[in-house]
Amino acid sequence: MNTDIHRLLDDAFRSVDMTPDAQDLKEEVRANLVARVEELEAAGVAPATAAQRAIAELGDVRDLLGETDAASPAAERETAQAAFLRHRVRPKTGFVVRVVVWSLLLVIGLVLVVLGATEVLPIPGGAQIGLLGLAATALGMLVGDSLAQETTTNHPMPSARAGGYGLASFLALYGLGFGGLVALGVLPMWCVVFSALGVIASIILFAFLGASQTNRKKAWTRTQWQDHVSNRFEEEPETAARFGIYTAVIWTVTFAVIVVLVFTVGWWWAPLAFVGGFATMLIVLARMLFGPRKTA
Repeated sequence: MNTDIHRLLDDAFRSVDMTPDAQDLKEEVRANLVARVEELEAAGVAPATAAQRAIAELGDVRDLLGETDAASPAAERETAQAAFLRHRVRPKTGFVVRVVVWSLLLVIGLVLVVLGATEVLPIPGGAQIGLLGLAATALGMLVGDSLAQETTTNHPMPSARAGGYGLASFLALYGLGFGGLVALGVLPMWCVVFSALGVIASIILFAFLGASQTNRKKAWTRTQWQDHVSNRFEEEPETAARFGIYTAVIWTVTFAVIVVLVFTVGWWWAPLAFVGGFATMLIVLARMLFGPRKTA
């Protein structure tokens, strides 16, 4: 049985005058919180996190008792401070250790790649690619792990979405790293294709994650759903499907143009095609999100 919720509930009512009405309200709230915690735990949330999230969704118990209207400014400041201390989330030890490890691997991998590419250290090209992969993986893990953590002011991002941002970060660094190794002459010119693939894939993934980001699972959205302005891609699935098709076409054409430019006039023209494809995708995205809607 999760006992954290009872301790947190006692803390929430600590500054309240425990009249019979307040005691009845507390027991009623306790039952609701226990049910909410069980629901969160069934969804895979850790017990401690489930208790903190349930009590955060409750808000200020003084609002439930109708005591905040008559409170003085000093009392309001005290209540706000107490709420901050009650809801403050301290970083978990495991997360702090992981952040240190990912950061060290990222820095070490990038430094060794640079030293090898500039011939300061005799590191073979294959080893440099492996070190670049190590650094890119560390960056992706660092981004994804950080987004999946709950903070004092933000709910944790769902694991799948956090992993998506981590993958996009990995692709971006790996793609840019390949481009740098090609520019320094460590890798042959045709390897710029891998650089373009990584960067383009990361942009597509970042654009998709940003366009589909919503607040629908957050506590304030569940309690105030009537005031929520939904994403157009949610209201019109056919629009989201068309955007996916347009994006695939844009970047397929862009990649084809880049390949043609690399093998004809030179790789230095490739960034121009890349910028053109990126600008086209942003224009299409803005048009489909904010353009006029079809009437029935």
